[in-house]
Amino acid sequence: MSSDPWGRVDETGTVYVRTADGEQVVGSWQAGSPEEALAYFERKYEGLVVEIGLLEKRVRTTDLSAKDAQAAIDHLREQVDAHHAVGDLDALRTRLDKLVETVESRREERKAQRARQADEARHSKEALVTEAEQLAQSDQWRAAGERLRALVDTWKGLPRLDRKSDDELWHRFSHARSAFSKRRKAHFAQLDAQREEARKTKERLVAEAEALSDSTDWGPTAARYRELMAEWKAAGRAQREHEDDLWNRFRGAQDVFFAARSSVFAERDAEQSENLKLKEELAEEAEKLLPIADLKAARAAFRSINERWEAIGHVPRDARPRVEGRMHTVERAIQEAEEAEWRRTNPEARARAEGLTGQLQAAVDKLRGQIEQARAQGNSAKADKLQQELDGRQALLDQALKGLQEFGG
Repeated sequence: MSSDPWGRVDETGTVYVRTADGEQVVGSWQAGSPEEALAYFERKYEGLVVEIGLLEKRVRTTDLSAKDAQAAIDHLREQVDAHHAVGDLDALRTRLDKLVETVESRREERKAQRARQADEARHSKEALVTEAEQLAQSDQWRAAGERLRALVDTWKGLPRLDRKSDDELWHRFSHARSAFSKRRKAHFAQLDAQREEARKTKERLVAEAEALSDSTDWGPTAARYRELMAEWKAAGRAQREHEDDLWNRFRGAQDVFFAARSSVFAERDAEQSENLKLKEELAEEAEKLLPIADLKAARAAFRSINERWEAIGHVPRDARPRVEGRMHTVERAIQEAEEAEWRRTNPEARARAEGLTGQLQAAVDKLRGQIEQARAQGNSAKADKLQQELDGRQALLDQALKGLQEFGG
């Protein structure tokens, strides 16, 4: 009989393995020595050790499913429980039991991970739905449309939830996209209608602009072109394929008119600049009449200057007040000299002035006598009151005397 710490072979060739529950029959060996029998079944044991070690590594380092891991464990346990190997079978059972615990722990971890992922996916999809519903009310058509398309791609990359929850969220998400598309379609349909109306309006404006392009009625036509431009801006944009062509025609018609007007105005400006030089020379000639010594000669000379002035055409508008002001200054000086001469030689005016002066002188003399009498009587209040009246009459008298001097008397 032969034996080792974990097994023995009896005289009949039966091989036994020692376990916690006692010896168990491993098998019968008739082909060689007992040592060879033990060595053979010990190799069987080593094979189980290797398989269990490999399974432990797979469970630890790979994503082997719990179901497949448990099936492998059960398969190895059957081999261990069959007692067809010699070695510490109880230790193998213990390792398999621990492996079962590990697999179960991994199963729970994965279950919890899947629950977390599902919760994260739910929150992510709810956030996508909320954003999509907000975008559905946006008027930023391009940006909102691009963002909604990006949200769809994000949705596709998220894991599915339970069917009911996923369907409900997708329905809201899809409804928001549809609502946005409907609003955008309505907006652009309205925009198309507005642009068509703008095209018709601008066609009419172009036709009028082209009809006015050869007008020589410069002022009213230029004013009408300004009105047409205001109407053009108020009309809004036409369709892109029409807008540029209409604008080119509209602007081209204006350019024809304003180029012709500029040419005419350039000639006129040159003529008016020459007129200005002539009028400045006449103004200088008129200013030499001042100060007026001989009214009659000055009047005749100014009349001659003025006749030549009137024969000259227009001057530039911005220079007109300055050059005309010089002539008006001379004309006012002549008028003032004429008025002074008239006052000096007008008998009626002289008589009125002399009469007024006499009346005022008499009143002043009378007041002076009354003031002297009041002071002699000691009535200062009356004297002061009369003095105020005297001061006023004296001022009028002084003014009348001055006017009388203008008559040479």
